[in-house]
Amino acid sequence: MKNHITAIIIALGLIVSTVVLTQAFKNRNQADETISVTGLGSKDFVADLIVWNSSFSKKSFELKQAYAELENDRNAIKNYLLSKGLKENEVIFSSVNINKEYTYSYDDNSNLRSQQFNGYSLTQNVQIESKEVEKVENVSRQVSELINSGVELYSNAPEYYYTKLAALKLEMIAEATKDAKLRAEKIAENAGSSLGDLKKSDMGVFQIVAQNSSEEYSWGGSFNTASKNKTATITMKLVYKIN
Repeated sequence: MKNHITAIIIALGLIVSTVVLTQAFKNRNQADETISVTGLGSKDFVADLIVWNSSFSKKSFELKQAYAELENDRNAIKNYLLSKGLKENEVIFSSVNINKEYTYSYDDNSNLRSQQFNGYSLTQNVQIESKEVEKVENVSRQVSELINSGVELYSNAPEYYYTKLAALKLEMIAEATKDAKLRAEKIAENAGSSLGDLKKSDMGVFQIVAQNSSEEYSWGGSFNTASKNKTATITMKLVYKIN
């Protein structure tokens, strides 16, 4: 009798366990009934900030003379830029970099035999940062006028930035999210289901490349500064529950 009761209890336990496991399996499958989609947000825009860097240098055996010649060039550069309509607070000169130059001679075993002082080389950088993009662009193209006057200015290509990037990024996130939801709704509709609650969202990499270019995208994110006309893209990955 005792064994019979024990067998009944074990059987009931197995039945209850089976029901619980079955229900858990069903719930698990329901939880797995999701759809994952990726949406794209894209925006063309024009840079509203330009940064133009250049440098100039002078060399002399006398440090004082090198400073004086460098100062003459600095004044000439500043006057030229201001004459082109740039504002004084947009023209920023760096501190002067001083370098002693030597000529070295070595023996056949590459051991230093002697060194000869060749003079002081002084270099200074000038940076123009302005929201008047076209004006600075034009000046950078005309800088040969300054070079022809005797100032050895080494000009770099201008760099282009956008000061409203944070607002642009938010706008694109909204666009990418909307795009992803539309994709999810279409897929669910084609499968004879309906879209449920949003379970998860992840933002992809934010990219800025030149417009109409073959510039490659990067896993870490590209940030083009060489082009005034740019295209920004961002992706959003959404996971929805399916009803």
